[in-house]
This record gives sequence, C-alpha cells and structure tokens, in this order.
Amino acid sequence: MKKMSTKTLAIMAFYCAIFVILDRLSDTLNLFAMASGGKLNLGPIALLICSYHLGWKNGLFVGFVSVLLQLVIGSVSFYGIWSFLLDYLIAYSCYGLASLFPNYKYFYSGIIITSLIRLLSSTLSGTLLWETPFWGSLTYNGSYMIPTTICAIIFVPLLCERLKKVW
Repeated sequence: MKKMSTKTLAIMAFYCAIFVILDRLSDTLNLFAMASGGKLNLGPIALLICSYHLGWKNGLFVGFVSVLLQLVIGSVSFYGIWSFLLDYLIAYSCYGLASLFPNYKYFYSGIIITSLIRLLSSTLSGTLLWETPFWGSLTYNGSYMIPTTICAIIFVPLLCERLKKVW
C-alpha cells in the first residue's frame, strides 16, 4: 500500500472543512427545505471536487469523514442505525465515487450517477423506515435532490477546470 503524503492529508482535511462550511451555509439559506428533513445542500460540491482531484479512494474516505463531522457538529437527524446508514453514510460517501465515471468535456457523468445513488438511498430510507410509498418517497427526496444535483452540475466542472491550474 502506498503511503499517503502530508500534502494529500492536508488537502483531504481541507475538503472536509469546505464540506462542513457549505453544509452550514445550506442550513442558513434553507432553500428547498422539506418539513421532515432534506434541503438543497451545497456540501456535495466539495465531495465531488475531492473525488475528481484526489481519486475515488480518497474521495470515499473524505465523504465518510464528512458524515462523521456532521454527526459531531450535530447537523444530522436520524432515527436508528439504518436511517443513519441510508440517509447519511451511504448517501454522502457515494459522492467520493464520482471520479470512477467518465467525463465528456464539461459534463461530469459521475455527478449524475452519484446523485442517483444518493436519491436511491434516501428513497429506500423513506420506503423501508418511514413506510412511505415508493413514489411518494422518490418525489419527496427528488424535490431537494434535483436542485442539489443541478448546482453540482453547474459548479463542479467550472471549479475543477479552474483548480486544474493549481493542482
């Protein structure tokens, strides 16, 4: 196993910090907020950029650590281990996998695929844990996930192109 450099660890910590900042900003803006949880969240932008910058393994790890940071800060609301796994751990960690999927110029397919994984995870949570009908859970979660995905589709390619000069 290749040893991780101090620089890589510092960059990973930076992405975790940016995630927390964007997550708290999303809490403050409270856009597309749903009554039982869920809102437009800008935090995934940091996780997606991390995946494209550092690769899927480090991206997955940063996603995992970011969820733990949310837990420590107290910005998560879950009801049991399955709720935590489906609504947070799987939902946010999957963004780290984005770099596994091909890009087509400014269209980053990993954004769409990982957002669909998160939508599926949250929909399953609503269906299995809250006993909401599948289509109701899909509609509920889609109402804030679609704006989150649109923001990521716009901002991630723009930021990645600008950051390539620094990387």
